[in-house]
Amino acid sequence: MYTNAASRLESHAFACLAYGVIGDAMGTPTENLEPPQIEERFGWVESFEGDGTDDTIMRDLLAAALIRTGGFADADSWAEEWRDQRDAIFGSKVGRFFPSVLHAAAKLRFGYLPRSIAEGTMPSSSSAMAIAPVGIVNAGNPRAAAAQAMEIASLIHVTNVAFCQDGAAAVAAAIAEALVVGSTVEAVLKASTSYIKPWSGGEMLSLIVAAQDLAHAAVDYRTFRERYHQKFRQQIACDSRETVPAALAIVRLAKGDPGQAAVFGANFGRDADTIACMAAGICGALSGVSPPNIALIEKLPEESRNAQADLASRLAAVTRTKAESEILALRRCP
Repeated sequence: MYTNAASRLESHAFACLAYGVIGDAMGTPTENLEPPQIEERFGWVESFEGDGTDDTIMRDLLAAALIRTGGFADADSWAEEWRDQRDAIFGSKVGRFFPSVLHAAAKLRFGYLPRSIAEGTMPSSSSAMAIAPVGIVNAGNPRAAAAQAMEIASLIHVTNVAFCQDGAAAVAAAIAEALVVGSTVEAVLKASTSYIKPWSGGEMLSLIVAAQDLAHAAVDYRTFRERYHQKFRQQIACDSRETVPAALAIVRLAKGDPGQAAVFGANFGRDADTIACMAAGICGALSGVSPPNIALIEKLPEESRNAQADLASRLAAVTRTKAESEILALRRCP
């Protein structure tokens, strides 16, 4: 259980994972709705039911790949989990998956190489929303987190939609920095843009910076939300050029509070579950479980809550063994 975490890293990894699931679940009823529709149907969303959707499933498949490879997973490693755990994608929650992911997963079943299945995919947040475990196994090293995220995201996003790799890199780097003792919201947001390729990733960089400027200038959340929808919307709601800048701006607006980030994301509209998942996960990594937000943790189904605690413990162990292996490599070259 989260109260018995063996270390600060494990505790904050748990918070990252658990609040990510909470954001995913809280945003599920509001996904694909406009803000006025959310207010008309639900008023102000601040609670949830369930244990997440495709965001959480894809994250768990990536976590399995990282654990299996000692933290050194690549795009092929993630693809192996898609293939070997196909029921996770094509099971009871298949209707929650973005068509591009289902198409790519089907290609694997028919013998396509992992490096070829992303050809022709639409823009989405399918890698950024799942990338939290990469941030955890690279805790304290946002540069490495961004580089590994770029590689892993190439399973789904290449060429004309490679900006989605940049989105995944931004989220992974933010989480890796958030897990540092004494880190701050400002440090986390700086890390999110520091390791994106400045030339190739210029579009995502400029969008994140512009969204931060908008959040900084906004007098309140609703003002920010209205102005964001006016300026940042893409043709496809789940386009990471829309979701990742929004999630990072919500980290600022929530001041690093994971519960508040989940609520802001769930009430944002459009791809609300993914925005809430990413924002709350980043804030969870930074702030951990705090007394004001324990009620949200307790609302997770017990099975899911225990699963997040177990996964946090396993990923924290991988973080340490990965760091130790890199230290050993350095010792080979005195």
